[in-house]
Amino acid sequence: MRPPVIDVTPVESPFKPEHFERQDESDDAAFYGPERMVQHLDDAGRTALTAFYRERLPAGGRVLDLMSSWVSHLPDDIAFSAVAGLGMNRAELDANPRLTARHVRNLNEDPRLPFDDAAFDACVIALSVQYLTRPLDVFAEIARVLTPGGLCAVSFSNRCFPTKAVAIWRALVDSDHAGLVGAYFRHAGGFDEPVGMDLSPSGVSGDPLFVVTAQQNGQ
Repeated sequence: MRPPVIDVTPVESPFKPEHFERQDESDDAAFYGPERMVQHLDDAGRTALTAFYRERLPAGGRVLDLMSSWVSHLPDDIAFSAVAGLGMNRAELDANPRLTARHVRNLNEDPRLPFDDAAFDACVIALSVQYLTRPLDVFAEIARVLTPGGLCAVSFSNRCFPTKAVAIWRALVDSDHAGLVGAYFRHAGGFDEPVGMDLSPSGVSGDPLFVVTAQQNGQ
């Protein structure tokens, strides 16, 4: 049975600079420099995210794991032709066995992606979209590097490093974050209408899990 669809109505447009201010504006490289080999989602949530990837990501396809870390949550029983990881910490990326290529980049400083047009069939951002200070630039780049019809899946829970999360994320409750991510897709351009889903495991007390997806519209 498919998970319930949730509202992705835009929460605000246009965005304002103050929406992307943070409590801690110090150098991101220093904050993310120490490696953190920890999980940012509980067991049930990770199982649900992997199951979602198993259903929606193209077997044998080329996947971009954006804002990647030491784990990609990809299903072990599905092979992909390439999994490129882009993140902030080299040691974490090196510890991720699913990655076939690794790139260290701070997207808040430079949102350009070091990939050719239409280089990937799918892109995932897991549990980290709340830290983007230039999300529309990043999402426009995602549209550029995806093939026409390629899927972008952005997942999130209620955990974060609050001092590095942007102001608009902190100001919204969990149920409104899907609308914010939907607005990123809409206002970046290059995507079909986004769809939000609640993947929170039923009957389990633990972390909530939400995902917003959109397909590259070929433009």
